[in-house]
Amino acid sequence: MAEKRIGVLTGGGDCPGLNPVLVGVVRKSLALDYEVTGILKGWLGMIENVTTPLTRNKVSGILPRGGTILRTSRTNPYNDPKHVQKIKANFRVLGLDALIAVGGDDTLGVAHRLYKEEGLATVGVPKTIDNDLSGTDRTFGFDTAINIAADAIDRLHTTAESHNRVLVIELMGRHAGWITLYAGLAGGADVILIPEVQMRVEEVCRIITERHARGRDFSIVAVSEGADLGEGMVLQEKKRDAFGHVRLGGIGEHLAQEIERRTGFETRFVVLGHLQRGGTPSAYDRYLGLRFGMTAVELVEQGNFGTMVSLRGNEFVPIPLEEAVSRPRTVDPKLYEAMKVFFG
Repeated sequence: MAEKRIGVLTGGGDCPGLNPVLVGVVRKSLALDYEVTGILKGWLGMIENVTTPLTRNKVSGILPRGGTILRTSRTNPYNDPKHVQKIKANFRVLGLDALIAVGGDDTLGVAHRLYKEEGLATVGVPKTIDNDLSGTDRTFGFDTAINIAADAIDRLHTTAESHNRVLVIELMGRHAGWITLYAGLAGGADVILIPEVQMRVEEVCRIITERHARGRDFSIVAVSEGADLGEGMVLQEKKRDAFGHVRLGGIGEHLAQEIERRTGFETRFVVLGHLQRGGTPSAYDRYLGLRFGMTAVELVEQGNFGTMVSLRGNEFVPIPLEEAVSRPRTVDPKLYEAMKVFFG
């Protein structure tokens, strides 16, 4: 009989590197003679008690696979007190000694409340392509996302130059502009717009117009979905998800229309969307996933619950879940200001 039984779930949006985390959890657990139970569909699986055993064979060969073999959902148990009670009951029914929750601030926020308010033994693993979880230098999934986005910008350069066009690429980033800033710089975007720093449309047009005056008759504009244009957010719809987030979208189209109207330059837009989180994870995200997963099991072994695995420099260390979800990690406006030397 195994010494301990660990549950693991993946919640929120899918992310390259989730499957490597599961490999890390299972392989470290086997070394400690622990059993691993996979919870399907995030917190919904804990509510409905939908599980699958995670064995060595089950995770064999999944390192290069994107997405998550456990599937996921944006389920918030705290929207219904009965759901929280079901999670507590299923925790006992499944015989879990601990639960590892892999997710962003919403998923980890639930894990924190279950630990603090219900006394459940939880450990968190930071997952988001946005790289916006405080308390960790890097989240897995970010490296893959910025490489996909930078590659897309590279491809836009050739068609923009061929047609003498302005091309606007809309990238993910609700509150944090890390993807847009890193990918925009790496891809040589001429203007970069992020949520943390307001840049009005007239300033964007000024940069593009001056660039054209110098004989560069095409431009690339990278914009975060939550960028601040100083004239209100452009929303795709007013519907909110289970955690109260409004779905953003449309800012790329709006910005392209305004640039063409104000400058007269032919302008098109591209929304990269879920391509940023799909497909095979980069080598670095696979490495991060493996290390995050195995370290989470080490925290279970130590009885260090209510914590999240954090990357600090080159060290993987625990921090309180409360600290991890206390505030988003956003781009420092001073960094953005310094990077403006590459605009235009």
